[in-house]
Amino acid sequence: MREYASPLTIDIPQTGNLTDDVVRNAQEAPDAVVFRRNTGSEWIDVTAAEFLAQVQGVAKGLIAHGIEVGDRVALISKTRYEWTLFDYAIWFVGAVTVPVYETSSTEQVQHILDDSGTRAVILETPAHQARVDEVRSTLTELRHVWSIEGDAVATLTAAGVDVADDLLEERRTTATPLDLATLIYTSGTTGVPKGCMNTHGNFMYELGVAVEAELEELFAEGASTLLFLPLAHVFARIIQIGAVKARATLGHSADIKNLVEDLGVFRPTFILAVPRVFEKVFNSASQKAASEGKGKIFNRAADVAIAWSRAQDKGRPGVALSLQHALFSKLVYGKLRMALGGRCEYAVSGGAPLGERLGHFYRGIGLVVLEGYGLTETTAALTVNTPRANKIGTVGRPFEGTTVRVADDGELLFKGGQVFAGYWNNEKATAEAVDRDGWFHTGDVGEIDDEGFVRITGRKKEILVTAGGKNVAPAVLEDRLRSHLLIDQCIVVGDGQPFIGALITLDPETMPTWAENNNKSGTIAELMFDADLKAEIDRAVEEANKAVSRAESIRKYTILPASWTEEGGQLTPSLKLRRNVVMRDFRDDVEALYLP
Repeated sequence: MREYASPLTIDIPQTGNLTDDVVRNAQEAPDAVVFRRNTGSEWIDVTAAEFLAQVQGVAKGLIAHGIEVGDRVALISKTRYEWTLFDYAIWFVGAVTVPVYETSSTEQVQHILDDSGTRAVILETPAHQARVDEVRSTLTELRHVWSIEGDAVATLTAAGVDVADDLLEERRTTATPLDLATLIYTSGTTGVPKGCMNTHGNFMYELGVAVEAELEELFAEGASTLLFLPLAHVFARIIQIGAVKARATLGHSADIKNLVEDLGVFRPTFILAVPRVFEKVFNSASQKAASEGKGKIFNRAADVAIAWSRAQDKGRPGVALSLQHALFSKLVYGKLRMALGGRCEYAVSGGAPLGERLGHFYRGIGLVVLEGYGLTETTAALTVNTPRANKIGTVGRPFEGTTVRVADDGELLFKGGQVFAGYWNNEKATAEAVDRDGWFHTGDVGEIDDEGFVRITGRKKEILVTAGGKNVAPAVLEDRLRSHLLIDQCIVVGDGQPFIGALITLDPETMPTWAENNNKSGTIAELMFDADLKAEIDRAVEEANKAVSRAESIRKYTILPASWTEEGGQLTPSLKLRRNVVMRDFRDDVEALYLP
C-alpha cells in the first residue's frame, strides 16, 4: 500500500456559505466587473453590485412563490449568464440546486426530478418545457416551472418586490458549511443516475485551496475566463464558483459554433476544457494547414513544440531547438494562441486523459495545460498539476489537505474536505463508496510516484468517459439492446474516444426464424450484411438511444459474426459479460469503429 498526503497551509472557513462571496464582492468592490454577459449582439459588463442586486431580486421571487430552506430547485439550461444567476439565487433562499444536462432525455429528466423531490424547475427552452410537461403528472412534488426564454428573471423579480430585505438576509445566512448546496446526478454502474450530495463546505474547501494556494496564478488580479462546458457538470461549476470567489471576470458561451469568435472578443486569461476540445483545436489547425499547402510546416512546428516542451523537463533545450522554437513562435504558435483570444496563459483539463503528446504540444506553443483528476463525488479536483509543479502525463499531486492511497488491488482511495456527503436517499451506495475509515473509493486504478504525482492507469468500474468528458453508463444502452429479439449480446465502448460505439452479436436461436419470415437464407456470418437486418438493428439502436442524451448515444456499431459464450470466456456462468475479456479479444473491432 502506497500513500501520499499534501499538508494544508491555509485556513478553511468553518462558518458561512457560498453566498458570502457575492455579498463580500459587492461590499469591497461594488464597481468591479465580475461578469461580461453576452446578449447575442454585444457583451455587457456586470459589476459586483449589479450582480448582487439581480440575485437578490430573483431570490425574493423564489421566496414569494413558497420556495423553502432545503427545497430542491432544478436548472435545465445551456451554459449562460442566467444559469449562474439562478444558481446563486437558489442558494440565497437556502435551497438546493439540482443541475440537469440540457441534452438529457425525458426519462432522465423524470428520474432526476422525481428522485430529488424537486419543488421547482427553471428551464431554458420550449423543448425543455415539453420534456417536463410530458412527465409532470408523475412528479408529485413539483409546484413551479419557469422559463428563461420566457423571461423568468423578470417574472420572479417582479413577484418578489414585497419580500423584505431582512427576511432574505435571514434565509441567505441559514446554510452552514455542513448544509447541502447541490444535488448533482451522475451515472452509476447500474445506469441509474445517483444524486451526489455536495455541501457548501465541500465547495468552500475545494475553492479555498484552489484559489488561495494550488491555482492562485490562475485566479490572480485581472484574471478572466470564458465558460463553455455544461454547468451541469461539476468541472465547470467549480470554476464558476472559483471565479466569483476570486472576483475574476466570468463569461459564458453556450454555442460551440461561436466559441472561437467569443474567445476572440472575451480574451480570457485561462480556460477549462475537456481533452476533446484540445484535440479539435489541434486537428483543425493541422487540417487547415494541409489544405493551404502548409502541412509540412505545421507538422514540423508541432514536432518542435513537443520536443521543446520535453526538453524543459530535462533541463533546457539546446541552441538549435531554441532557434527553431523561436521561429515557429512567430510563424505558427502565435496564430494558435490567437484562436484562444491571445491572452490565455493557462488551461485546466479534466474529465478524461489528455495524453502526453498534446500536453507537450500546448506547453510548447505557450499554453500550459494543467491536467487534474476528480469526480462529482469529490466536488471536482482531488489532484491537479499546478504552474509551479507540473508533470505532464500525470494528473498532479493531491490538493492541500488531501491524502491519496493506492489500495492492494490498485484502486485509488482519497480523503479530503472536498469528498461529498453521500448519495441522496441511497445509504447502500454511499457505504460502498466511502468505507468506515472515511476513504473514498474512486473505482479508478492508478499509481503514485516518489514526488506524489498521481497517474491514472485504468478503470476498476465500468463507467465510460468519452474524450469530451461525458460519463456514460453502458448498462443503460446494453440492457435495451439485449432486449431486442435479434440481439444476443452487446458491449458499449468509447472510453477516451470521441463518441460512443458498440459491438453487437446476433441471437443464434431467433435468427433462423427471422430469416425464414423475411425470405432470407444463410448463416449469421452471411446475413450480417443484409440490408433488412441492418435496418432492424438500426431501429434497435435508435430505440436504445432514447434512454440517454445525444452525447451518450451510440453513433456507430459493428455486428460480429460469432457469439460470446461462457466457453469462450466472454460470459460468466450467470451469463454476465466479462468486459475486460471482450475488450481484449475484440480490440481490433473496437479500434475499427474509430478509424476515419
